[in-house]
Amino acid sequence: MEAVIEHLSARKIIPIAIFDDPEKAVPLSRALLAGGCDIVEISFRSPSAAASIANIVADVPEMVVGAGSILSVEDVSLAASAGAGFGISPGFDPAVVKAATEAGFPFIPGVLTPSNVTQALSFGCDVQKFFPAEPMGAAFLSSALAAFTHKPELKIVAAGGVTPENIASWLSVRQVIACASSWVCPREMVEAEDWGGITARVQHLVSIAHGA
Repeated sequence: MEAVIEHLSARKIIPIAIFDDPEKAVPLSRALLAGGCDIVEISFRSPSAAASIANIVADVPEMVVGAGSILSVEDVSLAASAGAGFGISPGFDPAVVKAATEAGFPFIPGVLTPSNVTQALSFGCDVQKFFPAEPMGAAFLSSALAAFTHKPELKIVAAGGVTPENIASWLSVRQVIACASSWVCPREMVEAEDWGGITARVQHLVSIAHGA
């Protein structure tokens, strides 16, 4: 997990992609690389997720690939078998966390409240996903995390409505090491194979994130 933490902290952004056609995964990854980002989260909201991950792992080995929207023990198995470097979930399910831990699969559960954060920490989850971020606001997160200042190991990935207009506010929260965003490569741009447009978007977000 330490390698994942270091990578997320250095990159600061995680583009989120959903593929209906897994053959688009490789050109999407190359578009992200061209824009200066070597990490992507492939959402399991599509049945093509595992195949998309496997394609990237095979053809673009320099890319760090995460599996998103992990909701079940089966998802953990599929993601790990496909070669994902880590998994991330919108919520906290003890059975899923246990399965990931037993498989040695780096996993980031979702949290929203101090109670969620406490529960996740009790399961050894030092990196947590705050979701949905934008409806709650950075001020809410900062206030909630004030109760955990004695837990320096706690790190947060903010996700849900992250855009160029608000990413700096999220990265200003001390515990936030990265933001996951579907703005970079929305489904319609992927379907249209607008790789140049996606490269421009990721360059823009990377520039803002590293200037924050």
